[in-house]
Amino acid sequence: MFGAELRRRRQEARMSLADLSGVTHYSKGYLSKLETGAKPPTSETAVICDNALDAGGALRALAPSRTPSGDPEPKVPSHSQEVWILRMEADGSTEFSGMDRRTVLSAGAASLVTAAAGPSPVSPASPETLVWFREQFAALRALGQRAAPRVVLPLAVAQANALRQLAAGTNGRSAEEALGLAARFAEYAGWMAQEAGDDSAALWWTDTAATMAATAGDREMCAYVHVRRALVAMYAHDGARTIGLAERVRSEPGASARVLGLAAKREAQGHALVGDLVSSERALERARELLPVPKGTPSPHVLGSSHVADPVGVARGWCLVDLGRFEEGARVLDEEVARLPGSAVRARTRFGVRRALAHALAGEVDHACALTGELLDGVAASGSATVTADLRRLSQALTRYHGHGAVRDLGPRLVAALHRP
Repeated sequence: MFGAELRRRRQEARMSLADLSGVTHYSKGYLSKLETGAKPPTSETAVICDNALDAGGALRALAPSRTPSGDPEPKVPSHSQEVWILRMEADGSTEFSGMDRRTVLSAGAASLVTAAAGPSPVSPASPETLVWFREQFAALRALGQRAAPRVVLPLAVAQANALRQLAAGTNGRSAEEALGLAARFAEYAGWMAQEAGDDSAALWWTDTAATMAATAGDREMCAYVHVRRALVAMYAHDGARTIGLAERVRSEPGASARVLGLAAKREAQGHALVGDLVSSERALERARELLPVPKGTPSPHVLGSSHVADPVGVARGWCLVDLGRFEEGARVLDEEVARLPGSAVRARTRFGVRRALAHALAGEVDHACALTGELLDGVAASGSATVTADLRRLSQALTRYHGHGAVRDLGPRLVAALHRP
């Protein structure tokens, strides 16, 4: 049991509850409840106590798992639906479903936003049309750095639908190109759905992208979807599943060096979640070999982020925080965030919050509060569920210093950011 081991190691270190409180910045009452089992430890608490008592991961290993059992069920279980329907609610949220054309007609679908990919007559996909859609994809990814995911998601869905319809009316190589591009829009719709806080929808769009990519013969995308699924598992704090999905990419025959590198990066983050420093570092070394720092700005059409020049660098800082090496992680993230381009608004917010979290966990409270204050407007504008999850961790980390002046001053703005609809 965690509590008994915490007490044993504290007493072995000849520390009183007051001594441990002074090191961890948790109250004596809270630490006492941890030791008696009256309160379960969070994974963050376990890491902090493990570091304070030099337990070498023993306390961390005893913390209750936060991981779910497998992925959430995709919201739409079938990929064979003839029509995709997207509905926007009064609060701006979106819902989508798949149904056959007869059901749509009987339901009076004129009141809904629909796009069909059935046998209706359409113009074939000309080279000029496909060039236009590729330009739209680049523009959509740029918009995704600045606009809320609930704004971007319907646009990605519409483009995927339109391309799927074009592919149905086209033969040969042009049909494959149209469907392959539709898969790119569907994969991006999955990311926007995850950013909007809907993991089930994210997995459905990812699975849909995989289905279309397989039909189009795009083996690289078929390999990459495992990296996307691993990202959903990572944000669910399921380290073992993150590792398993990332490792699966190695057996995919169409995996390019870039996709293998992105998978290695994700694998490193999974190892960090389970506290395996050695395996995390090895995976990062493999990712560095496969993903050298590019010269210039990455193409907007690359798989993975096109706004982070060095994805391995920021991943290393991310991993160090999850491994409990807070000071080192803060230093790495300081350097990496400074290198992000100004156009990468969402990326700067995402890694900026993780950077502030690292400084807060390292006990650098004033600096963490200053960084957080600069980021709150960006967090609100991003509308990102994944960024908000890290902001919640940051808020919990700062709560340990609730009597600190900078924390008190920041508190109202931080609470408002976390509860903004």
